[in-house]
Formats: sequence, structure tokens, C-alpha cells
Amino acid sequence: MTIDTRIAIGAELPEVSFSWTPSDVARYHLAVGAATDPTDRAGLAYVDDVAPKVLPSFATVAASLHTTEPPQVSFPGVNIDLAKVVHGSQQVVAHRPLPARGKAMTRTRIAAIQDKGSAAVIILEGVTRDESGELLWTTRSSIFAKGEGGFGGERGTSRKVQYPDREPDYRVSVPTLPQQALLYRLCGDRNPLHSDPEFAAKAGFTRPILHGLCTYGMVFRAIVDTLCGGDVAAIGDFSATFAGVVYPGEELVVSVWVDGEQLVATVAVSDREGAPALANVVCSQAG
Repeated sequence: MTIDTRIAIGAELPEVSFSWTPSDVARYHLAVGAATDPTDRAGLAYVDDVAPKVLPSFATVAASLHTTEPPQVSFPGVNIDLAKVVHGSQQVVAHRPLPARGKAMTRTRIAAIQDKGSAAVIILEGVTRDESGELLWTTRSSIFAKGEGGFGGERGTSRKVQYPDREPDYRVSVPTLPQQALLYRLCGDRNPLHSDPEFAAKAGFTRPILHGLCTYGMVFRAIVDTLCGGDVAAIGDFSATFAGVVYPGEELVVSVWVDGEQLVATVAVSDREGAPALANVVCSQAG
């Protein structure tokens, strides 16, 4: 496996053109726990056949919804075994409300590669525009590759949120289903780490784990539903660091502080005595 920073850093990945429909949006929302009560009108708005409301986190799957093959970590100057890779962090900035149907194009570049000694962190930045060229959303994500550090690169810095020195203003419980990862993989992430017990064991886990982006989407939805009255356009910037493993079927507890004009949060697994799941969670108002 290789990392050549001279080639990789700043490299542009191939442009990706894609489209989506209300059915695609509904599938994503169901995969992140929406519409669990068929008598709840607010929840049903996530799966409306014509014009469902769209969580900004849909941006994380929009381009890959119809993918049926496991992903490859193969970029210019980068070739890493999938079993060594986990998602490190994710940020989505929605520049306007996401439409329920559309066509778009994403351009992604390798913004940086950090050498953590025992691991490498690959940071990707993506810009997505609609058919007319108008900006829809931007993303920033990091890939944590175990055993790929030590190549002599810069260590880089890690963003850490300063939480208010008081009890959380809100606590929100977010249950996950035993089959949650199998639902989420229908959104295009076919990494066998989330569906194949043998592959998960080789990666060092006792059983398949939940996709980090599924946890990300479930927490985003829960915050929107409980703190923003279900208004998907209330939060335009949502970022988080993946701090630990979540197994399908476990319950998450989201602790939220109101900090000025933004919300900051942590996410823990209640079934394992508060084991961390997400950290450095920041929700900012739509611009």
C-alpha cells in the first residue's frame, strides 16, 4: 500500500455527475431513522412521494446512492487496503435548501494528508453544483488509515470543540435498529465492514459496525427533529468527528449545549456505559 504526497496533495479526483429523486431521498431518510411513526405528519414529510423535505446530510450519499460495489481507497498517489480504513470526520455545508429532485456535479480534491505516526489521515474537500452551476453544498471529510503513517509528512492539527462548563441543555436518545447498517448500505456504501462478519473480524471488530455516516445522519436528524421543530433548513453547517464504534441495535445519547448562535454536542453509546461515538459536533445556522 502506498501514499505519495507529492502526487496526492492537491490532486483533483474525477468529476462525478449524478441525479436523485424523491424516492432516493426517502430511502436515505428511512436509513437514518426517519418516519418511525406512521401517524406523525412531521416524520412522514421525510418520505413524501412528491416533495419530501431533505436533510442537508443527504449530501453525503447523493452521488453514490446507486453504487453496488465496495468502495476503493484509490486516489492519485494513494492506494490503501479498505480493511485499514475508517471515516475520521465529516462536514457538510448546505448553501441553500436541498431540492427533492435534481442533477448535480461534484468536484473533489485531496486537500491534505497528515502523518499521525501509526496512521495517515487523508482530507478530501468536495464542491457540488447543480445543472445551472449554482452552488448546492460543500463537504470536507477525513479518512483515517491505520498503519499507513510514518511516511515523513506533517502531523497536522485536530479541531477540538470547547464545550460549556455546565450540564447539557438537552439530551436526546436515538435508538438504532439491529439491521440499521443493512438499511444504510442501500444508500450506496457497500463496504463489507458493515455487513460481513468475517470481514469485520479481520478489521478487528466483534461484528459488523454501523457506518459512521449513518450515525452522523441519525444524529443530525434527531437534532433537527427535537431542537429545530423538524425544520431541515434551520442548520446549514453540520460537522463531527467519529470518536468510536457503534454497533447496530445500540442506543445513542446526544448531549447538546446551546453555545451562542450554534449548537455543540457529543454522542455516546448508552448500552456501553457512555462509550464515545461522535465528538466535536457543531451545528451552525443556515446562512
